[in-house]
Amino acid sequence: MKEELLHYAWRMRRFDLRELRTTDGQPLRILSPGRHNDTHQGPDFTDARIRIGDTLWAGSVEIHVRASDWWRHRHQDDPRYRNVVLHVVLEADAEVTDTHGQPLPTLELKGRLDEELVARYYRLIHGEGWVPCARQLPSVPQLVRTSWLERLVAERLESRATHIESLLADTHSDWEEAFYRWLLRAWGTRVNAAAFEWLGRAAPLRLLAHYRHAPLQVEALLFGQAGLLERRFEEDYPLALQREYRFLQKKHRLEPMPPGTWRFMRMRPSNFPTVRIAQLAALIVKVYPLFRRFAEAEDIGAIAALLDVEVSEWWRRHYTFDAEAARPPGKPGKNFVELLVINGLAPFLFVYAGYRDDDRLRERALEWLLELPPERNRLIRNWEAAGWPAHSAFESQALIQLHNEWCSRMRCLECAVGHALIGARRDERDRVNERPSEE
Repeated sequence: MKEELLHYAWRMRRFDLRELRTTDGQPLRILSPGRHNDTHQGPDFTDARIRIGDTLWAGSVEIHVRASDWWRHRHQDDPRYRNVVLHVVLEADAEVTDTHGQPLPTLELKGRLDEELVARYYRLIHGEGWVPCARQLPSVPQLVRTSWLERLVAERLESRATHIESLLADTHSDWEEAFYRWLLRAWGTRVNAAAFEWLGRAAPLRLLAHYRHAPLQVEALLFGQAGLLERRFEEDYPLALQREYRFLQKKHRLEPMPPGTWRFMRMRPSNFPTVRIAQLAALIVKVYPLFRRFAEAEDIGAIAALLDVEVSEWWRRHYTFDAEAARPPGKPGKNFVELLVINGLAPFLFVYAGYRDDDRLRERALEWLLELPPERNRLIRNWEAAGWPAHSAFESQALIQLHNEWCSRMRCLECAVGHALIGARRDERDRVNERPSEE
């Protein structure tokens, strides 16, 4: 028996509720099971309301497989457990006392658990698919899937809030500067994400904006701060960049990044960081202010128009400072734009909408994801093989969140899919103790 199943049974009251008594014989009635505490600090449920005998108790509930686990976890010495009013256990193998040294009321669930619930739970967690529920997934109602995806995509977008908050703190709540740094992380895709975020700090937007009417100086600042001009050149363009950078470096007291920061191996030439930096320079020259212009984009077409930038002449013929391009790198491609929206623009706008409490902006971020096709990767293909194909980036992002934060952590009993598979139906007689009370 796993403790998480007892948590679920308590929360959903999936056990025999008739004639409940504590281990010392006092009648017990559950008025409210409380709120599940998923922080793993303190009691399992808070704000519960329990009537024991003639006394109404309001406080916390702690749940264990065995009562002796209370002693093993040393809860009697932890002040966070001083408000526990009921100890719920599968097996009462020991008497326990609270933090005040008084006997702790205990409810034993042995013999009261819903046998069908237990059987379904073990069938679920011992499933042999790539996720435990893979073989049972087709039986989950479509309505459950749809509503769960909506929650998961919001959860995934909100999960970026911590990183964005750190950017805001570092930029003194400058949303434009924070967006620029966040955008650069997405600009680098997975391979060079950290390097581009570093470039965002080394070449801040407020500095680039000062020179945005001079494309050569913008390129000099970006390539120079990227550490890519720390070498000998013979051709005119890179030499001009180097001269401009040396002047600006001295003027602004700039420190370039180590050139070895960038990764070129196993990449298509069109994704080389040199090409992406050239495209970034063209974007900064064309689009200002960055965040405001992107936040105003009504649809993906408007975003694509903003990203329809033309690199300078050198970068129409080169992939690096050494290699000429057999095929011109050109403008950011369709796939790159889609990834930029999924990993950069939509999450930032969603978090910003939360700060502003602006439902219109929040809906716009979600609409962008609904407009885009789903990502194509092994994880999404596995979901499709299990009978849950993604039809948009909105759904693929939700399925990624489901796998990474729920399935891989075996949070089946907290998941709407797992809940549907286990089943929440109860007999009417089990509702006797759950009717609204005036207490």
